[in-house]
Amino acid sequence: MGRTSEIGGLISAVAASFSFSQSNLVSFADGPFNFSPFSSSNPSPSPPQTSSLSGQSQPSALPPSTVAGSGESGPRAPRNDNPRTTSSGFDPEALERGAKALKEIASSSHAKKVFESIKTQEATRQAELAAKAAEYKAMQAQAETERQRVVYDEQKKLAQHQAQTKSQMARYEDELARKRMQACTAENEYQRARNQELVKLQEESSIRLEQARRATEEQIQAQRRQTEREKAEVERETIRVRAMAEAEGRAHEAKLAEDVNRRILKDRANAEMEKWVSAINTTFDHIGGGLRAVLTDQNKLVVVVGGVTALAAGIYTTREGARVIWSYVDRILGQPSLIRESSKGKYPWSGVFTRSFRTLSSGANKGSASKNGNGFGDVILHPSLQKRIEQLANATANTKSHQAPFRNMLFYGPPGTGKTMAARELAQKSGLDYALMTGGDVAPLGSQAVTKIHQLFDWAKKSRRGLLLFIDEADAFLCERNKTYMSEAQRSALNALLFRTGDQSKDIVLALATNRPGDLDSAVADRIDEVLEFPLPQTEERFKLLKLYLDKYIAQAGSRKSGWLQNLFKRQPQKIEIKGLTDDILKEAAERTEGFSGREIAKLMASVQAAVYGSQNCVLDSALFREVVDYKVAEHQQRSKLASKSDEKSA
Repeated sequence: MGRTSEIGGLISAVAASFSFSQSNLVSFADGPFNFSPFSSSNPSPSPPQTSSLSGQSQPSALPPSTVAGSGESGPRAPRNDNPRTTSSGFDPEALERGAKALKEIASSSHAKKVFESIKTQEATRQAELAAKAAEYKAMQAQAETERQRVVYDEQKKLAQHQAQTKSQMARYEDELARKRMQACTAENEYQRARNQELVKLQEESSIRLEQARRATEEQIQAQRRQTEREKAEVERETIRVRAMAEAEGRAHEAKLAEDVNRRILKDRANAEMEKWVSAINTTFDHIGGGLRAVLTDQNKLVVVVGGVTALAAGIYTTREGARVIWSYVDRILGQPSLIRESSKGKYPWSGVFTRSFRTLSSGANKGSASKNGNGFGDVILHPSLQKRIEQLANATANTKSHQAPFRNMLFYGPPGTGKTMAARELAQKSGLDYALMTGGDVAPLGSQAVTKIHQLFDWAKKSRRGLLLFIDEADAFLCERNKTYMSEAQRSALNALLFRTGDQSKDIVLALATNRPGDLDSAVADRIDEVLEFPLPQTEERFKLLKLYLDKYIAQAGSRKSGWLQNLFKRQPQKIEIKGLTDDILKEAAERTEGFSGREIAKLMASVQAAVYGSQNCVLDSALFREVVDYKVAEHQQRSKLASKSDEKSA
C-alpha cells in the first residue's frame, strides 16, 4: 500500500509537471510569441510554479551551466530578484520534479500502468483542449462574423454617409454653380450697363468734340470773314484814295487846260457866229431882193401865187385819193379789224412769209413738245381732256379732207385754264388756219358791228385750208337777247352771227370760249356741237406747269439767240443759276398752289424770275422759290376772299 500510494503521487507529480508544460505551451502558442518551454532564450515571464510531492515543496535552482551559458552567449541578462527563476522568468522546478518522478516511475514495477494512465489522462486532456479549441474557434468564427457584420454595418453606414456627403456636395456644387451663374449674369448685366454707359459717354464726347470742332470752324470762318471784310475795306479805302488822287490830278490837269480850251472854244464860237451872221444876212438880203422883185412886178406875183396853190391842191388830192384807194384795197384784200390774231397774213402776199415763219416755229414747238413729253407744246391739260382735243383735231382734219361740214365747239371754264391756247393748238394740229377775236370788240363798233361781222365771215371763207374762228369772251355780245342792258347794235350783231352760222359750214369752225356758259343765248347754244370743260389744273398738271414755266422763264431765260448786230450793241442778260431746286420742292409747291389756274402759275414763275433778277447774285435757290410761292399763295387767297365778298354783295 505504501508503495502504491507513492507511485500514485509520482504519477500525479508527473502529470502536474506535464500539465504545466502543456499549459505553458498553450499560453506560449496563444501569445504573441511562441517559445519552446525547454529553451534557455528569453521567454515571457511567468509566475513561479510550485509543485508538492507528498505535501512538500521541492525548491530547485538553475544549473550553473545554464546560468553560465546564458551569461556567456548573449548580452548581459536583466537583474533577477527571484533566485528560483532564470533571468528570463522561467521556473525549471516543475521540470526537475517531473524528471525525478519519471525516473522513479521508470524504476517502478508499475511503470506501464502509470504510463497508460498518463496517456489516458493526456488523451482526456487533449480532448478537452480540442473541445476548448473548437469552442474557441467557434467563438472566434462568431467574433469574426460579428466583426464582419460590424464591418459591413460600418461600411454600409460609411457608404450611406458617403452618399449623403456626395449628395450634399452635389447640392452644394449646384448651389455654388447657381450662385456663380447669378454672379456671372449680374456681372454681365453690370458689364453691359457699363458698356452702354461707356458708349453713351463716347457718343457725348464725340458730340462735344464735334460741337467744339464746329464752334472752332465757325470761329475760324468768322475770323476769316472778318479778315476778308477788313481786307476788302482796306482795298476799298485804297481804291477810294487812289481814285480821289487820280480825280484830283485830272481835275488839276483839266483846270490847267480849261483856260486854253475856253479860249479855243471862244475863238471857234466867235468864228462860227460871224459865219452864220454873214450867211443869215446874205440870205435875208436875197429874200428881200426877191420879194421886192415879185411885189414890184405884178406878173411874177400872179405866177408865184398860182404855183403855190396848185402845189397844195395836188398834194391834198394825191393824199386823199391814196387813202380812199388803200381803204378799198384793205376792205377787199386785207384782214378784218375784229381779228386780233391770225395764222393768215394781213394781205395775201404777206401770208407766204407768215405761214413759213409759223411753220418754222411750229417745228420748234414740236421739238420742245416732244422734249417735254407733251403733244400740245406749252398747253398742259388733264389727260382725258387732252385726249378728247386730239380726237377733235383728227376728226376736223379728216372732215376737211372728206369735204364734210365742220362741227362748232364751246370751251368753258375758269379764266386762265388754256382755252385760247388749246384752240390754237387744235387749229394747228388739224391743219386749219385760225383767227382770234374777242367779244368785247363788238360792242364799241355800234352800228358798224353788223358790217364788220359780215366782213369777218366773208374773209374767213376765203381761206383755202379752212379757218377756225375762235371768239374769246363770247358772252360779251352773244348773251341772252332779252337782257335789258343789251343795246340794239349788240342784238343786231348777234343776229348777224346767228345768220352766218345757221347752217353747217365746210369752211369755218366756230369755237366759242366763255367763263359763264349759262349767259349765252339759247340760239347760240343750239349751234354748238361739242362742249369741252376746262377745269382748274390738278396737282399733277400744276407740277408739269411749274416744270414747264421753270424751264421757260428761268432755265432758258436770256438764252435766245439774237443777231450779231444786236449782240454788238446790246448787253447780254445774265443767265440764272439754279441751286437746290428739286422735283420734291416743285411737288410741294404744286400741292400748295391748289386753286391756281395755268395763267396764275405762269405769273408765279414770272414773279420768281423777277425776284431772281432783283437779287444780287442772280441765283435761284429753294429759299427764294418758297418765299415767292408763299407770297403768291397769300395773294391768291386774299383775291379769293375779295371775290367771294363781292359775290355776296351782288347777291
